[in-house]
Amino acid sequence: MKSFWVVCITHMFVEVYLLTQVALIPVFIREFDMSLFEAALVATVPSLTQLFANLPSGFMAERFSTKKLLFTSMITEALSALLVSQAGNFWVLVLGVSIMRLFSPVYHVSGLSRISQLVEREKMNRSMGFHNALGSFGSAIGLIVLSIFLATIGWRWIYIFWAVPILIWGFIILKSEELGTKVSEDIGTEETSGLKLPSILSTAFIILLFAIGFRAMGYAGAQTYMTTYLVAIRDFSESMASLIFGFGTFIGILGSLNGGYLGEKMGAKKALSLAILCSAIPLSAMAFLTQFYLLAIAYLVFMFFSNSVWTPINAMVADLAPITGKGLSFSAYLFTDGVASSIAPLMAASIIGLYEMWYIFPFSVVFLIMGLITLQFLSYSR
Repeated sequence: MKSFWVVCITHMFVEVYLLTQVALIPVFIREFDMSLFEAALVATVPSLTQLFANLPSGFMAERFSTKKLLFTSMITEALSALLVSQAGNFWVLVLGVSIMRLFSPVYHVSGLSRISQLVEREKMNRSMGFHNALGSFGSAIGLIVLSIFLATIGWRWIYIFWAVPILIWGFIILKSEELGTKVSEDIGTEETSGLKLPSILSTAFIILLFAIGFRAMGYAGAQTYMTTYLVAIRDFSESMASLIFGFGTFIGILGSLNGGYLGEKMGAKKALSLAILCSAIPLSAMAFLTQFYLLAIAYLVFMFFSNSVWTPINAMVADLAPITGKGLSFSAYLFTDGVASSIAPLMAASIIGLYEMWYIFPFSVVFLIMGLITLQFLSYSR
C-alpha cells in the first residue's frame, strides 16, 4: 500500500528532532548559561505545547484530509528547525522547539487514524511495528548525525541539515492522491460532527490511559536527563553521550519490530506488560553500574524494550476506539502521554535538586511498575 509507506516515511521525518533537544541539554546549559530548571523547561515547554495540540488534532483528523495535515506538519517542522538553528538566547530556543513540536500531534493522530483504517485487524500489530520502526529510525539517525556535528562544526547545523529534505518531502506528500480524503470518508461516513470525547472513554480505555501515563512518566523521567547523567556523573564527553543516545534510538528500530512480533504472538496486552517490565529491569541496574560498556549495554536494552511498547499500545487504542472516533481516541492517548511526559522532567528536576542525579532511576522505575500494575486491571483479550 503506497499510502501506508507515505505515512511511515513522514513518521521518520517527524521524529528526526524528537530527542535532539534532550541530547543537547548539556550543550544548552553551557552555551546559554542555563540553570537545571531552565534546562528542564527546554524539554517541558515544547511537551506542553504538543500536549495542548493533541485534542484539537483529533477533531482535525476527522475534518481534513490526511494529505493536508501531513503536509502542514512537514512545513512547520522545517521552518521551526531553521529558527532554532539561529537561536541567540534561551527564549528563542524554547520558542523554536515549541513550534517544532506543535504539529507533531497533527501528524500522529491523522497518520495513526489512517493506518487503523487501512490495515486489516490481523495485520495491525505488524503494520504498527513497521510504522514505529520508521519513527525510531528517524530519531536514531537524527542523533547519530548530531554526534557528528557536535564533534565537528557545531550543534546548530543539525537543524539546517534536515530542514531541506523535510521541506521536499512535504511537497511530495501533496502529490499523493491516496491521502487526499478524510478518514471519515474512507469508512463511508461523515457522521462525526456529534462525536464528543466522553463517547470514546470506556472503562477499558480509561484504564489503558492511566497505564500509558504512568509508563510515560517513568520513561521521560530517565530519558530527559540521561545524557546529563552520563556527562555530569559518569564523565562521558558530550559527543560520546550523544552517540550512545543515538544508538539507543537505533536499537529502538528493532524494539518497534519486536513489539509487533510479540503483539502477534502473545496478544497486545501481554506484549505491553512484558515490554514495560523489561524496561524497568535494566533501568534499575543503571543506578549501580559504573563501567562504560555495562552502562551502554543496560541503556540499549532499556531502549529496546521502551520502543517495544508503541506497537501494542497503538493496536489496543485502535481496537478500543469506536469506528467513527479513531482520531479522537488517538488524540486522547497522545494527550495522556504528553501530560505525563511534560510533568516528569520537572518532577525529576525537583528530586535531583533535593537529592542527586542518581535518583532519576528509582523515580522512573517506580512509575514504570505503576503502569505495569495498572495494566493488569484491563480486560482485553486480543
